[in-house]
Amino acid sequence: MGKGKLAKFADMAAYPHVFEYPHSVAEQVPFEMKGQWREQFFKNNNPIVLELGCGRGEYTVGLGRMYPDKNFIGVDIKGARMWTGATDSMREGMTNVAFLRTNIEIIDRFFAEGEVDEIWITFPDPQMKKVTKRLTSTSFLHRYASFLKTDGIIHLKTDSNFLYTYTDALVKVNELPVEVNTTDLYHSGQADDILSIRTYYEQQWLDRGLTIKYLKFHLIPGLTLQEPEIEIELDDYRSYNRSKRSGLQTSK
Repeated sequence: MGKGKLAKFADMAAYPHVFEYPHSVAEQVPFEMKGQWREQFFKNNNPIVLELGCGRGEYTVGLGRMYPDKNFIGVDIKGARMWTGATDSMREGMTNVAFLRTNIEIIDRFFAEGEVDEIWITFPDPQMKKVTKRLTSTSFLHRYASFLKTDGIIHLKTDSNFLYTYTDALVKVNELPVEVNTTDLYHSGQADDILSIRTYYEQQWLDRGLTIKYLKFHLIPGLTLQEPEIEIELDDYRSYNRSKRSGLQTSK
């Protein structure tokens, strides 16, 4: 039988590559490594890549294996899930992988201007009812812009047609440079080794016949972003391990 939550949290507290600063703690304790991730933890000057809402950390660990010349940090508030990637990376002796357990709403407290090169947003809750909670909303993009380097990249990989449509509209209305935009990743010819890393939840959605959407775009520093004025049909299915969606029609 696998470990319970309490045992996993005990493990995480002892892992040297896991930093736990949930909102309640971050309010009281300053994060002194802000702006010093390379010097103080990774001990190199390699690019830093974040995975936001990392879940079990499949992308964080998978990319870390592929790119030993880059540094990867998985961010999520759910430590019991994060334990899997944190444990795998520690057992493999990976020195270019770390995990930050915190609320993504305060992500800008942990990274300094220009410190991060790329952000991966992998299968987040689409948050169809409240725009400010969407990880690709203007409120979050402005947070990311505070620590992304000038030509920083954002990757969105999602099963949600709602979140994809919303993000696609936001990117277009703000004229953000786009490198890749597809509504069916695995039939687009774009699914290279990086994009073919599949999270636990992604496999559930693929098994249900859902297509995977992918957007890769650049965030322009200093730009005041606008929300798109668009009516979007809401997802009509119950996404794996999320609350039931019913009785909803459209939303901005």
